[in-house]
Amino acid sequence: MRRYSAFAIAREAMRHHLGWERAWKSPTPKAQYDVIIVGAGGHGLATAYYLGKNHGIRNVAVIEKGWLGGGNTGRNTTIIRSNYLQDPSAAIYEKARSLYETLSQDLNYNVMFSPRGVMMLAQTEHEIRGYQRTAHANALQGVATEFISPRRVKELCPIINIDGPRYPVLGALWQPRGGTARHDAVAWGYARACSDMGMDIIQQTEVTGVKREGGRVVGVETTKGYIGCSKLGIVVAGHSGVMAERAGFRLPIESVALQALVSEPIKPIMDVVVMANTVHGYMSQSDKGEMVIGGGADNYNNYTQRGSFQHVEETVRALIETFPIISRLKMLRWWGGIVDMTGDRSPIISKTPVDGVFVNCGWGTGGFKAIPGSGWAMAELMAKGHSPLADAFSLGRFREGRFIDESVAAGVAH
Repeated sequence: MRRYSAFAIAREAMRHHLGWERAWKSPTPKAQYDVIIVGAGGHGLATAYYLGKNHGIRNVAVIEKGWLGGGNTGRNTTIIRSNYLQDPSAAIYEKARSLYETLSQDLNYNVMFSPRGVMMLAQTEHEIRGYQRTAHANALQGVATEFISPRRVKELCPIINIDGPRYPVLGALWQPRGGTARHDAVAWGYARACSDMGMDIIQQTEVTGVKREGGRVVGVETTKGYIGCSKLGIVVAGHSGVMAERAGFRLPIESVALQALVSEPIKPIMDVVVMANTVHGYMSQSDKGEMVIGGGADNYNNYTQRGSFQHVEETVRALIETFPIISRLKMLRWWGGIVDMTGDRSPIISKTPVDGVFVNCGWGTGGFKAIPGSGWAMAELMAKGHSPLADAFSLGRFREGRFIDESVAAGVAH
């Protein structure tokens, strides 16, 4: 694989850009792999990448029923932060945030990481107490956050209205090193690196069944035939319950649509990410000038990749109160992603009742920000059978009552 560089761009410009090679190969599946990862989204590709980089396991196939990064990875609002309350959550999200810092250099691919800062608005007295508690917890966890005043909020984001009639801004939890990245580029960068290590990325191939012998996985049935494996990782976000059923077990999750939208592009008006969890609306501005707006999840289980009108109305109405400047903008695009949620709003990274099958799911509304840390932990779990980052997120916690309650820090207003 040729390295990308300024020199390479200049060289190819002289060749009319005819010398670029494919970023990743599209191979025919082999009969047998050491590891199969189902799901070529950010989490699945990161798992494969760290299996190769950290553990030397490179006889790996990543199987995707659609196209690479075509699920939730390409359907989110790209926010990256680690200001979670519980210690296990802060550890894995901070690991992910720190990996994002150097991910472009590690992958030799510009993921457009922008540590512009993330603020979570406190708009009720209850939120003030909750975010101050989180700030103290973050200090003990080594995560750099602080609770800031309304005046400081206004300084960081001049377009905000801190005196809203329904939800005035009473302060905010501020993480200066949070930010955003380009969601597609994260998937593409990991895919390119995986392909360069000799891994096979197999697109347009659905896994229709999991074959077991003596309680252990031996392979998968796909729309391109049977493929054998020694270990299987299920990393399919909103379809995790479906895949688990095919493997012979059930998961304590539910799938719903989470929606977002972008406005027409305008000149730069804000350079931070603002989250308003009381109304579950959040907004940032993309490099192209679009206002990227996230809303709430549907109140009923579904597998759609589109939004519902009531959430768009609720979200936009609340954000216009907080940001009056956006009231006359036109909506450019609107979509939904299928997210899987657990009862405690924390993920599952775990072994399963089937020997050799591992699952990574339940990220709910926080999947994109966790991609590097999730892949790191899942790879370590699959390679060694144990990962300090993943231990607390095992399936056993639901049976044993060891919940990791992040319903507030996750920004889930339902």
